[in-house]
Amino acid sequence: MLIKSEFDIQFHFAHPTAMVAMLHLHPPLERYVRTGNVLVIEHLDDGAGFQAPPGYGRLIGSLEYRDGFGNRCSRFVAPAGLLRLSGTSTIDVDGSPDEAKPDARQAPIEELPSEVLQFLLPSRYCEVDRFVPVAQDLFGWMTPGWTRAAAIRDWVHEKVRFDYQAARPTKTAMDVFTERIGVCRDYQHLAVTMSRCQNIPARYVTGYLGDIRWPYTGVGDFSAWYEVWLEGRWWTMDARHNEARPGRVLMAVGRDAADVAITTSFGNAELRHFYVESNEVREDGAIVPPLPAPLGA
Repeated sequence: MLIKSEFDIQFHFAHPTAMVAMLHLHPPLERYVRTGNVLVIEHLDDGAGFQAPPGYGRLIGSLEYRDGFGNRCSRFVAPAGLLRLSGTSTIDVDGSPDEAKPDARQAPIEELPSEVLQFLLPSRYCEVDRFVPVAQDLFGWMTPGWTRAAAIRDWVHEKVRFDYQAARPTKTAMDVFTERIGVCRDYQHLAVTMSRCQNIPARYVTGYLGDIRWPYTGVGDFSAWYEVWLEGRWWTMDARHNEARPGRVLMAVGRDAADVAITTSFGNAELRHFYVESNEVREDGAIVPPLPAPLGA
């Protein structure tokens, strides 16, 4: 399966501002890249009233590094004025839906790899220490492993209602549990927290999830899901969609959304434009349309 993903994000800055961006694909995917996976940073405003069209601005250089989770990061200074971040990538990946293994075993903590232990701990949006009694009451009686992990995902999916208007950058897992409403990151934060409370290592993931071999659901966006560590590997879970979907394209992993922000600005940044799309394409580059919506939908 060929997947083409693209983005065009524009900010306005009143002053020169340091930034970090995570807009490349996750490094293990680089071997599947056919074209692209380059971050283009353009200054579109010369400060004298002239605004260049996208693609004709002054290019801004960046310094790349890998963070503690292995994510590919770019740091740079955005000049005052209008800044455009853009990029496209086409990768060749397996078109199978998310894998499942209902008999996957949950390892005792003493058998976990040392680098996985951090995904059992509290983090910025995942207050594990506040949820232990709740999670134990809801899921502690279940069979450890896939059965328990899937039950947590299903419970969050059923109890939380999706609403873009309910998004806010400070919302934690406890807020989601109390309010029962949020966006994709909020679903995942609650599920990650509950999983960690049951000694299932869980990490937060961000990437692309287009309507690939799936009915159209609306304008494109970056998406969040999470992964659990069972039987010596990471398995995809998605408490928001809760469906085995093909076409996920991973960009970054971390303890929660604080570790994998698409952009971080160390000063005020006014968002002026936001475009994201991810589609299956044919060899000639033509987009494969999503499946038709079910009758009555």
